[in-house]
Amino acid sequence: MEKEIRVVMGLETHVQLNTKTKLFCSCLNASYLDELPPNSAVCDVCLGMPGTKPVINKKVIDLALKIALALNCKINQQFFFSRKTYFYPDLAKNYQITQYEIPLGINGKVKIRTSKGEKDIRIKRIHIEEDPAKLIHRNEYTLIDYNRSGCPLVEIVTEPDFNNAEEIRAYLTKLMQIVQYVDAFDSNKATFKSDLNISIEGGERVEVKNITGIKEVEIAANYEILRQKNIILRNGKIERETRRWDENRNITVSMRKKETEEDYGYIFDPDLPYIELDASYMEKIKSSLPELPDEKIARFMREYGINIKIAESLVYEKEVADLFEKAVKEGIEVKHASTWIGVVLRKILNYHNISYVASSIRDEWVIDVIKLYQEGRFNDLNTEMIMRKIFDDKMPPQEVIRKYGFKEKIDREKIKEHALQVIKKYEQAVQDYKTGKEKALEFLVGMVLKETKGSADPKDAREVLIELLQK
Repeated sequence: MEKEIRVVMGLETHVQLNTKTKLFCSCLNASYLDELPPNSAVCDVCLGMPGTKPVINKKVIDLALKIALALNCKINQQFFFSRKTYFYPDLAKNYQITQYEIPLGINGKVKIRTSKGEKDIRIKRIHIEEDPAKLIHRNEYTLIDYNRSGCPLVEIVTEPDFNNAEEIRAYLTKLMQIVQYVDAFDSNKATFKSDLNISIEGGERVEVKNITGIKEVEIAANYEILRQKNIILRNGKIERETRRWDENRNITVSMRKKETEEDYGYIFDPDLPYIELDASYMEKIKSSLPELPDEKIARFMREYGINIKIAESLVYEKEVADLFEKAVKEGIEVKHASTWIGVVLRKILNYHNISYVASSIRDEWVIDVIKLYQEGRFNDLNTEMIMRKIFDDKMPPQEVIRKYGFKEKIDREKIKEHALQVIKKYEQAVQDYKTGKEKALEFLVGMVLKETKGSADPKDAREVLIELLQK
């Protein structure tokens, strides 16, 4: 039996913070604006002009502290900023302002759930830093847009606690939820990038840089695990290096030999002061934290009696969780609200690859659709089609119903009339059913739904057909 090769991975995730201005100047946070002309949201500070002095944006401290507390970190109430020195075109100053010796938060943890059960992922540190400029590579030259230079980031570094890509996906999904819940990150505008550190038994640590999103990190992890295992199986040697993720080809590509921390020559930034967080400020930030995802899941299960899978689906977006509770308050039964919002609505959002907020759908539209179903006016099929059309056409359900002519649900007597016609028309399918071919019944049900233009309830149609065919 072939020996299993042990895999160990850690993540460094960079989250663009939801502020109006940059980290050390009053320029607009270009990450949160529509397309701007290149190099237009800049000033002497973010361009690194000689003699300029950075001034800390307090809102960045607020948001970073909220994230650190939500990640169960121990807070360093006294900290300072450092200069990370390296020479690259995206750094006008030839150094990046970050935190190294004393980060904002340390020793946190996040609980994830995978197919193998629950697991704690340890957070080594969370620190604040500025974003470099954006490089735009062409065939023969490279362009630089400094609009992004100086935009605020938090970097969240885990311990090497991941053993497979499923755990990485679960962690990043939970992390994105948390930073959105504390209103520190806007997934519709900002980026969520990770550096993957991976080593397998018998090899050196390899870093894969700048992987955007959650799905791409999972794909990159699976690719790099396979690549390194193949090297080991061929008796090759895995060397310490930095690679980049090529999302067009779904492969990693070598960039350079991996630097050590000493190579960056960290020094204290003399242009910025020590920062001390006093007790009253800490208490104010703690009291402003919302109900976090795990807390909300536990409450939903306790208060509404729903299972964990549905609760997780509802809580995936804070706005969807709020919609569910709003629907219940407006008289929607929990079983209907949880199914139509936690299952059907989530399926539609996933299909369109869009968040609920970005969909521009109004709460009252969704609630009105569910009310139509609860009142028995439309069957499952037409209710879901109405829900889909309000997403496609961005209009309330009554207008959708008029536009597409959706028929209200008919009673069993009406279904019986159509069922008798179908039985008479499709004699061969009737004979097939009577000889034990169950698929024939599904065909007949489909024909009844077609005859009624979708206004018959599929369950009622099936029961009526069985009753008639057994006579």
